[in-house]
Amino acid sequence: MENRLKYLFALQIVDSQLQEVHDLKGDLPGLVDELGLKVDELKTTIKDLNSTLKQSKVNRDKADVEIIDLAEKVEKYKNQQLNVKSNKQYDALTREIEAAEKKSVQLEKDMETYETQMEAAKNANETLTKQLEQISEELDEKKKELREVNKEHEKEESKYHHERDKIIARIDKQDLERYERIKKAKGGIAVVAVKRNACGGCFSRVPPQKILEIRQNNLFFTCEHCGRILVSDHIVSVSKIL
Repeated sequence: MENRLKYLFALQIVDSQLQEVHDLKGDLPGLVDELGLKVDELKTTIKDLNSTLKQSKVNRDKADVEIIDLAEKVEKYKNQQLNVKSNKQYDALTREIEAAEKKSVQLEKDMETYETQMEAAKNANETLTKQLEQISEELDEKKKELREVNKEHEKEESKYHHERDKIIARIDKQDLERYERIKKAKGGIAVVAVKRNACGGCFSRVPPQKILEIRQNNLFFTCEHCGRILVSDHIVSVSKIL
């Protein structure tokens, strides 16, 4: 059990060191991610706008062709009316004319709608394309800055990752899962020492009897308030020399 606690605290030390290196990068990693998401979103929106523009143009042209066809039919029906021999035939042609003209009026309204959609999509596309260019330039600059910062800490970060891998290889799978779960929930700190009779994570008081049990290093103990794993000074001392 002592070794299990020792390796978990050693892992916490390395993870804290990695977090310090990450903190030195400031907001750059998060900013790069945020700008990258904005670029992707804008590209998707622009793609959708282009699809809308293309489809509206197809619909408009289709409606235009149909209006021309309907006009030709109306002209044909009117010529036919001049040669009909009964009122029934005349009335049937009249209904065909009225239906064609009604549909033609609706198609003209549809064409106006498609034109409006095309204009709106075109304007939005132009605006968003400019935004995309600006954000893409900013993203390139921030990526360059981040590469430079990463280069500064590359060796140090690589060393910590190597140490982390070696420690993880010695940790029980269930212990590691427990550690990662607490670490994620508690801002990166899963294992803490008892300091001045208090939890080193949330600083809540630890009962004297529990402190005595923790010092035996033969069981897992967690803080009753924050849920972090508590370890003794002995575990701290032996973990630092790994």
